[in-house]
Amino acid sequence: MAKPAHRSYSRYARETAALLGAMIRSARIERGVTVAEVAERAGISRGLVHRIENGEMGSSIGAAFEVAAILGLRLFESEPATLTRYLSMERGKLALLPQSVRARTAKAKDDF
Repeated sequence: MAKPAHRSYSRYARETAALLGAMIRSARIERGVTVAEVAERAGISRGLVHRIENGEMGSSIGAAFEVAAILGLRLFESEPATLTRYLSMERGKLALLPQSVRARTAKAKDDF
């Protein structure tokens, strides 16, 4: 399937990406780190750092999380052990759920 030329995102998703970008930018400025330094440490381009900070939806989530980690920005929990515990709980839950979700088939009409 071809990639759509323009993809629409929900307001919540756009605002969340903008919030993450603003948090990353303020953390970078507070620590006195340049965009070039962050890009070099993360192994990405300066342009991608700018796109992450602007909250652009096409930016890689992995790159955004890496930049946040480099800047010491905690996104979920302040304690790494707590994050590990939550991750373990979610993986346990996923192990119990089905591996895939299939569309429900239409109910057969058997009233003749």
